[in-house]
Amino acid sequence: MAERRRARLTAPLLAVALAWLVGYPLLLVVLEALRPAGEWSLGAFARFAARRDEWQALWRTVWISLASVAAAGAVGTPLGFLFARSRFPGRRALTALLTLPVALPPLVGVIAFLFLYGESGLLARLLMDALGLAAAPWELRGAWAILLVHAYSMYVYFFLFVRAALLRADPSMEEAAASLGAGRLRTFFAVTLPALRPALTAASLLAFLTSIASFSAPYIFGGNFRVMTTQIVASKLNGNLPQAMAESVVLALLALLALAASQPLQGRARLASVAHGVTPQRAPRLRGWRQGAVTAAAWALAALLLLPHATLLLLSLVPWGTWTIEALPPVLDFSNYRRLVAEPEALRPVLNSLWMAGLASALALALGFAAARAAALRGGRLGRLLEGLVALPWAVPGTVFAIALAVAFSVDAPALGRVLLVGTPWLLPLAYLLRALPLTGRAAVAGMRQLDPALEEAAASLGAGRLRTLGRVVLPLLWPVLAAGLSVAFVTALGDFVTSILLYTYDNRPIAIEILSNLRLQETGLAAAYGVLLMVLSAAALLAWGEGREVRS
Repeated sequence: MAERRRARLTAPLLAVALAWLVGYPLLLVVLEALRPAGEWSLGAFARFAARRDEWQALWRTVWISLASVAAAGAVGTPLGFLFARSRFPGRRALTALLTLPVALPPLVGVIAFLFLYGESGLLARLLMDALGLAAAPWELRGAWAILLVHAYSMYVYFFLFVRAALLRADPSMEEAAASLGAGRLRTFFAVTLPALRPALTAASLLAFLTSIASFSAPYIFGGNFRVMTTQIVASKLNGNLPQAMAESVVLALLALLALAASQPLQGRARLASVAHGVTPQRAPRLRGWRQGAVTAAAWALAALLLLPHATLLLLSLVPWGTWTIEALPPVLDFSNYRRLVAEPEALRPVLNSLWMAGLASALALALGFAAARAAALRGGRLGRLLEGLVALPWAVPGTVFAIALAVAFSVDAPALGRVLLVGTPWLLPLAYLLRALPLTGRAAVAGMRQLDPALEEAAASLGAGRLRTLGRVVLPLLWPVLAAGLSVAFVTALGDFVTSILLYTYDNRPIAIEILSNLRLQETGLAAAYGVLLMVLSAAALLAWGEGREVRS
C-alpha cells in the first residue's frame, strides 16, 4: 500500500524531530547537571544529598502526593458509586457540575480558594463580622491548604473513572455472587473491587503525577512548606542553575519511578477485570425519602464546589480600594472589566494567551496526528518509539520540562541542534506545544487504533487519492477524538502557569502571570476579572468542541 510505503519514510523523520524536541532537552538537563562548569562532576547531586532542605522538599513532595491520592479517592470514589448505581432527579446536570473543577486552569482554582477561604477571604470576613472576631479563625497556609486544593481538583479523576467502570461493568457477576450466598460486603471485595482496579489504578496514577507536578497550590499556599516544584523555581530564580537542574533530574526520576511502579499494578488490574460484552442493567431509581435526601445532598455538594468560582465572580465586580474592613463588598460594578477592554497593557496578556495557546494547540494537533498515523502504519519498534515520544512530556513535570527547554535553547549552536530562543517570544509557545502534544497525540493514537483500514482501502479502490481519502474518510471519522484532544490542549495552554513563570518575557506574558502580578499589587478585583475571563474562555473552548463533536459524529 502506498500509504504504508510513505510511512516508512516519514516515521523516521518524525522520530528524529520528536527526539530533538522532547528527548534532547531532557538529556541536556542531565548532562548540564553532571557538567556544571564544563567538567564532569557530581557536585550538584552531592550538594543535593548534603542539604536537609532538599531532602525535606523531596519527602514533602512524596507524602503530599500520596495524601492527595487518598483524599481525592475518598471523595471521588463514593460519588462515582452514587452516580452510577442510582438514579435521581438532576443526575445528568449534577454530573456535569461535579466535573467542572478539573476543567478549570490550576491557578484560577487556587486563587478562587484564596478569595473564599483565605484569611482575608469572603468566608473569614463573614465569620469575623458574625462572631465579632479581631482576626481570621484560621490560616490557609501550609500542607493542609495544599492538600485541600489538590483533593478539590483531583477527586474528579476518581469520580469519572469509577463511574465509567461501573457503568460498563457486567451486573451478572454480582448477581451470581449474591445467588451463591455472598453478602453485600463480601460481594464488594470479591467481585466489585477487582473489577474497579483498572479505574482506581489509572485515577491514582493520574492524581499522583498531577500532584508531584503541582506548582500553583504550593506556590500560593505553601509558605515555608516547599515541595520539589517550588524548590526548582526558587533555585532558577536565584541564579543557581546547576542546583535547579539537579533538582529537575531528581523530580523527573521520581515521576518516571512512579510510572514504572504502576506498570505491574496496571497489568494485574487488567487481568483482574473481566468484560463479557453484556449490556449493564439500568441503575434503579431512588424512591421516597432516599430520593429527596440524595438529591438535596448532591445539589448541596455541587453548590459547595461552585462557591469558589462564584466568589471569584463576585470579587471581579469589586472596584479597587472600595472593600476594606466590611464583611461584604460595599460597591459592585464592571470597572475591572472596562479596564481590561480599555487599557492596551491590560488587554495584552489576554491576546498573548490566545495566540500562543491557539498556535501551540493547532501545531500540537498536526504533529500528534502525523506521529500517530505514522506509528499506526509503520508499527513495530519505531511505531512504539513514536508513541512513547508523544507521551513523554506528560510523564515529566512542567517545571522540569521548562528548565529543559531553557537549557536547550539558551545558546546559538545550530551544529549541536540548539538555537537561541531564551528572551524571545517563541520559547513559551514552544513549551505549550510540547506540553500539549500528549493530549493531542494520545487522542490521535486512540482514534487510529479504532479506525478500520478497510475504509481507506475501499476509498483507494474507488479512485480517491491520498489527500482526498485523508480529508473525506480519515479526518471526519477521527474528528471527535481529535477535537477532544485539541480543546483540552487549548484550555491547558491558555491557563498554564508552571512553565509560564519560568519562560515568559514581559512582551508575551500570559493571563496567569498577569493574575499573579495583580495579586502582588493588591489588585484583587482585576486579578479576579482575569480569572473569570480565563474561566469563560476555557468553557467556550470546551463547549465549542462539544458542538463540533455533535455535528460531525
